[in-house]
Amino acid sequence: MMLGGGGLVAVNVYASATEGDSGQTQGSDADHVLASGAATIDCPDVGAKLTDVPEEAKADVDKELALLDQQIAEAYQRVQESAQAQQQDNGFADNAIMNPLKEKRTATIGRIADAIDRVADRPEGLDELAACTLQASGNKNGDGQDGNGGDQSGQDQSAGQEQPGGQDQNGGQDQGNGQAGNGGQAGNGPVAADYADINSVQPNVQNPNPGGDASRGTFATSCGVNAGGLFNSDNVIVAPGVTNGAHHFHDYVGNQSNNAFATDDDLANADTTCENQGDKSTYYWPVLRLQNGTQERDAGAPGGGTEGNAGKIVTPKQVTLTFVGSPRSKVTAMPRLLRIITGDAKAFVNGPGNANASWSCTGSEDRQLKDKYPICPKGSDVVRTFKFQSCWDGQNIDSANHRTHVAFAAADGSCAGGFRAIPQLVQRIVYDVDAPSLDDGGKTTPLFAVDSFPEQLHKPVTDHGDFINVFDEDLMREMVDCINDGRKCGAGTGGGDEPPQDDPEPTPTQTADDPEPTPTQTADDPADGNDNGNGDGNGTDDPGNDPGNPGGGDNGGDDASQPPADPGTATSAPADGTHTDHGTSDEPDTKSDTKPTASRSAGAPAGQGDTDDNGGAAGDSGQAPATQAPAPSADDQTEPQAVTGDLADTGTQLWPAAVGGLLVIGGFVLLRRIRRSSM
Repeated sequence: MMLGGGGLVAVNVYASATEGDSGQTQGSDADHVLASGAATIDCPDVGAKLTDVPEEAKADVDKELALLDQQIAEAYQRVQESAQAQQQDNGFADNAIMNPLKEKRTATIGRIADAIDRVADRPEGLDELAACTLQASGNKNGDGQDGNGGDQSGQDQSAGQEQPGGQDQNGGQDQGNGQAGNGGQAGNGPVAADYADINSVQPNVQNPNPGGDASRGTFATSCGVNAGGLFNSDNVIVAPGVTNGAHHFHDYVGNQSNNAFATDDDLANADTTCENQGDKSTYYWPVLRLQNGTQERDAGAPGGGTEGNAGKIVTPKQVTLTFVGSPRSKVTAMPRLLRIITGDAKAFVNGPGNANASWSCTGSEDRQLKDKYPICPKGSDVVRTFKFQSCWDGQNIDSANHRTHVAFAAADGSCAGGFRAIPQLVQRIVYDVDAPSLDDGGKTTPLFAVDSFPEQLHKPVTDHGDFINVFDEDLMREMVDCINDGRKCGAGTGGGDEPPQDDPEPTPTQTADDPEPTPTQTADDPADGNDNGNGDGNGTDDPGNDPGNPGGGDNGGDDASQPPADPGTATSAPADGTHTDHGTSDEPDTKSDTKPTASRSAGAPAGQGDTDDNGGAAGDSGQAPATQAPAPSADDQTEPQAVTGDLADTGTQLWPAAVGGLLVIGGFVLLRRIRRSSM
């Protein structure tokens, strides 16, 4: 159930999508939506339809696709600015916004078709994608899961199971708790309905059981937290050669030459923030901001404040970059300059089929959210996880829609025919941000949200990550050998290799993939007694001890054998040599020193990210499989969920012993009275 959700009112304000067969919005409905102050622009994604663009036409097509995004952004800005004009002219929305947008898109789409037609067959059906709709923001395809935030199966692509047009349990309209319009500092989100209490989410992480040919090792690379502040609103993968092609700002770690104009040679010869200089790969994602009124350097710039991305940019507290193996086979080397995008920056209007980011809290990472930001308990940090596609077509380093050359593994971890397993990048980003005050719209404690395209309204379902492989070929071979041999390697693990570990037999309180716990250790912790969260959320995941759990150690739970550290400071590496990247903060630390420990399902220890990414079969743009195992409901969970837990959890385990103790004491009292009466 959403925090503050009880005050939400279900308001169904749908804009009529078409007028006859023209696809044009009806004037009265469009203006009604505009007047409601809770509108966004929904345009068909032309790029997603272009799965086979000839190389000779690619540059022209990319520039035109970026222009389509710019046209939508400009139209959305007019929507935001035109309330007064709409009141004076009932036809304003159609005449001044939607009709001109359709005309511009028609011309741009025509140029795309012409560019392809010059070197190959002209694509059909593109003209039908020109018309857009002005639509109420609370009823979008990507915004409709239930109050638990909706990873119903614990699999990375479960969001794809959601039916278009769904609404959350609280009514789905993003005007919760008295916030006017779209809410947020810039007026285009986020809103209260975009958040969920992590404790209201049932454990939902599931992992495929590794087979005999599984590649069980891990390779970690350490590339910092972007403390140097490398940002831009470009996207060299999607919009090469186009300034502000992303329309939102990215954090960058690793390669330091990433901008819209970076060539392959530029990337290969660049400096890198990675500890191992053989990794010049580029890792980037939308920045996270606090909606606190701070005027960042991009406040008046495209991609920043002028496009609704406002507020203080938060430097991550920790970034962990881990490459893991396949539960079904050995992995093969990634080709140099392979490009992978995971998630969908336009999922709010496209629908959640390609959504893939997960949100959680340290100490509760067996509970993952797809379409909500987490409300974390005091002392717990926000965790943002990306699991990239782990199957490659064996030929291409990119594809026209940037998806079909890679794919997610099936539910059992296998790659579809013709695709081969590659090391899977698991990217985990931790933020020291406080739970926002939803009852007053973030005035007391500010809301936080990722940057987005303006019309995507900062929805968490739009979160995404980008990766370009610029590993030295020798280092890539070292990674593959390490993973296939079942070792833990890389700069992110302290620089030393660890030998492969066999999976011991589980104890009654232990999952099959985890090592045997010591007396001072919970069943989910590694056998060395070190909780890789170090008690303060600063530790790295420890995926090597659980081959079926990419990226999943106990992240942030307290180790019973070690006192918690101060979460406001970077800690030294734990005893097992694990190394992670920590950010620093110039803000006072208001968090508790003690991290809470959430209840954990028997098959999914806390701290695990989602299971191996289970989108569609290879070549289907990474969409979710048709069938997925449902998350356990409260009625189905007959076994205790807690291995370590809060006071209530502990009480449920101790009350039988307490009753037994009382009975023993009562017996002694009764015997004493009998002896006295017999004397």
